[in-house]
Amino acid sequence: MIKDLNILAIGAHPDDLELLCAGTLSKYINLGNKVIMYHTCNGDKGGFNKAPEKIRKEREIEARNSAGIIGAKSTGGDFEDGNVYINDQSKKLMVEIIRKYKADVIITHHPDDYHTDHINTSRLVTEANYMASIQNYVTESPYLKKVPLVYFMETLGGINFIPEYYVDISDTMETKKKMIAAHKSQVNFLKEHSHLDIIDWIEVCGRYRGYQCGVKYAECLNQRIDWPVGKSGNLLPI
Repeated sequence: MIKDLNILAIGAHPDDLELLCAGTLSKYINLGNKVIMYHTCNGDKGGFNKAPEKIRKEREIEARNSAGIIGAKSTGGDFEDGNVYINDQSKKLMVEIIRKYKADVIITHHPDDYHTDHINTSRLVTEANYMASIQNYVTESPYLKKVPLVYFMETLGGINFIPEYYVDISDTMETKKKMIAAHKSQVNFLKEHSHLDIIDWIEVCGRYRGYQCGVKYAECLNQRIDWPVGKSGNLLPI
């Protein structure tokens, strides 16, 4: 049974998890699991005519309010937007995050997504995940006794993504919309910058994925297959 698990969702920017897996995270909470929403970037570039520090503070509050809708914890912001790099320091940070929250399941970006911050966040997770179980790789928190399962969210817009698992979010779609709406600055920014209504966008994407699997709304994910962790332990709320 999917219960009493620590679910660590790791996105690049403060609204990415809401866009791509909020319905799934809400289902995890409803089943009695703990959800941590960690974003690598602080969101400081996501706005017009505002100083980066003001944008950062605004987005931190929005992320906390959004996570609070489902009773999840929002944390992160260790990198500036556009500056997620793969090096010893960043990998050690990610190992510590995985250990600190005692992750059983990690949900993160697909490695072929469109944005460099998304791609490097995915790489950081996959490089750090195994090391989180190695006793002699020392960080502040103790090593994990078991390697967490890693699932990749679909790419933005589903570009070049073939779903492996579908999660029926018909009963959590309205919650997902509320979580997105909590990111007020980004709803406005994306309308201005990308001419995109993200509330409408998640509705269309969720409905399309729902048609594919025979439900009203769905999100889809793929599992990372990575020795010694394989497909035998599916822990998605499906």
